[in-house]
Amino acid sequence: MDIREIARRAKVSTATVSRAINHVPTVDPQLAKRVWKVVDELGYYPNTQARALVSGRSRIFGLIVSEITNPFFPEIVQTFENLAVENNYEILLTSTVHDPKRMESSVRRMIERRVDGVAILTFGMEDTLLDHLRFRKVPLVFVDVGPNAPGIVNIRINYLNGIRQAVQHLAALRHTRIAFISGPSNLKSAIARRAAFKTSMTEIGLPADLIIEGNHQMDGGMKALLEFNGLSNPPTAVLCSNDMTAIGVMREAYDQDIKIPNDLSVIGFDDIRLAEFTIPPLTTVQMSQMELAKIAFQALLNEVQRESPSLERSEHELTTTLVLRRSTGLAPPGRHTAKPRKGTAGSRIP
Repeated sequence: MDIREIARRAKVSTATVSRAINHVPTVDPQLAKRVWKVVDELGYYPNTQARALVSGRSRIFGLIVSEITNPFFPEIVQTFENLAVENNYEILLTSTVHDPKRMESSVRRMIERRVDGVAILTFGMEDTLLDHLRFRKVPLVFVDVGPNAPGIVNIRINYLNGIRQAVQHLAALRHTRIAFISGPSNLKSAIARRAAFKTSMTEIGLPADLIIEGNHQMDGGMKALLEFNGLSNPPTAVLCSNDMTAIGVMREAYDQDIKIPNDLSVIGFDDIRLAEFTIPPLTTVQMSQMELAKIAFQALLNEVQRESPSLERSEHELTTTLVLRRSTGLAPPGRHTAKPRKGTAGSRIP
């Protein structure tokens, strides 16, 4: 079954069939209707690979995320895919799990599939990935780390706005011992969040000396709380670089019989769906996953639809904001002195 048979049955030219199937807007609506009626009757499915060879476009966008199991990413993937379907695109999805070799393999597959563009939403990208894709002149969308080069779209996250709100919120609740659990130091986004915390603390005249590097996982939050708990003067509030870390802090606090927010206030970052279902519901800095996916997809679509490649780098900004729930409260009048669990020892911060 091919377009010649469809053309014969619909009593139109093969060119009209081709334009109708490819959703060319200049096709007469009545003719297009006849074509699609025959297509449905025959159960015809266009050969997308052949179409890509003719048109020079695959109508596939690549989407690279860090970890599909991280609750931050599923909503990004779902929103991106919904927009792709609405615009007659497919997506080629891969997660890097922070493995450079896997990343290079993913890029190679995307190039082989002749993707029309790639959204790289990993919040910390290796240079080798950029080299592979830029050589092929594929439109690229980055988060935070996009280089200053033509054809590159960069989405800047305004971390400072939301983190400043979080710090000021804790200060208003009379907290002066405010700690921060950062993300891995090899991620530029984690470095930016840490810098935003330091800036926000300096602005209100509080020291930013209670900082531990975490891993953006729950176990990292648990370990960090044990370290803080080993101090002679532990913090009364903890701001975390992401929600998974904050959930880990809350989990360890439960085991240590530290009441949240009576003994310890906790704030996360991301506002994943799970955040409002923790006990108590987690106060967090929202970075809208849906909005991020929308900006990324539309930016790729704009680049692909350009008649000629852009000579300037495009940049968009996504602002963060504090979402108040019930994991923060007034600073406790005394220090909590819960002992570490049996078989563990909280290490002290220098």
